[in-house]
Amino acid sequence: MRHAAGRGPSAGLAALGVIGVLAGPSVSGAQVLDLSGYEIVDLTHAFDARTLYWPTSPFGFGVDTLAWGPTEGGFFYSSLAIRAPEHGGTHLDAPIHFNATGISTDRIPLEQLVAPAVVIDVRERAAADPDYTLTADDVDAFESRHGRIGPGTIVLLRTGWDSRYGDRASYFGSDRTGDASDLHFPSYGEEAARLLVGERRVALLGVDTASIDPGPSKDFPVHRVAAAAQVPGLENLANLGRLPATGALVLALPMKIAGGTGGPARVIALVPRNGGS
Repeated sequence: MRHAAGRGPSAGLAALGVIGVLAGPSVSGAQVLDLSGYEIVDLTHAFDARTLYWPTSPFGFGVDTLAWGPTEGGFFYSSLAIRAPEHGGTHLDAPIHFNATGISTDRIPLEQLVAPAVVIDVRERAAADPDYTLTADDVDAFESRHGRIGPGTIVLLRTGWDSRYGDRASYFGSDRTGDASDLHFPSYGEEAARLLVGERRVALLGVDTASIDPGPSKDFPVHRVAAAAQVPGLENLANLGRLPATGALVLALPMKIAGGTGGPARVIALVPRNGGS
């Protein structure tokens, strides 16, 4: 089993560098994190009855009330039970999702989940073509403006589709449940994925649509390329428009499901208030 050698160390060192900047003066020997110079951006859609799952998912997110109200002791107490598939809403795909020898959710190195990020913006192309796929030329164009994407980077693709989230027909290109044969939304193309995963050796691929493969895909080549290299995916992200093209630090932490093929994730970004490029 090949782990993401060459990705994690670079990302980890860069992340430590950011954390080093955040660390303020010590109090009683402990470091204090000073986040005043950073905006904390939530890249996660909330989980509720409206959370979108893949059209063929047998069920969605649900909540049962176990307790809610005053107790015999006179104090308020509440507790809920949740049920949900791994893959839906803002979530992570572990490599094992599309690779029989891929690592599971609980085994993904943290260095791949906490790392500097770049945001590639294809909103204009996606608005003109809902099936648009990121190309290797798009990546080259991004790098000509912002510099080469380094090993261990989290790559986020901004299509603008997060504004459609909650409207199944608009988001998926179809409102039919139980049928994923006619979906339309943009995402990564196979050529771009091979460049990013194979040559740039990125830590993770993320997107603000329902999949790191475009809607019309039937054989999911981007998932397979990423999973073969032990690179996870993030799907259904929000608020990528609040991130600069470069300069943000992303923390993408899924529920740590032992043997999991993915899981719901809380994804946030630290963005320097003085801006990025």
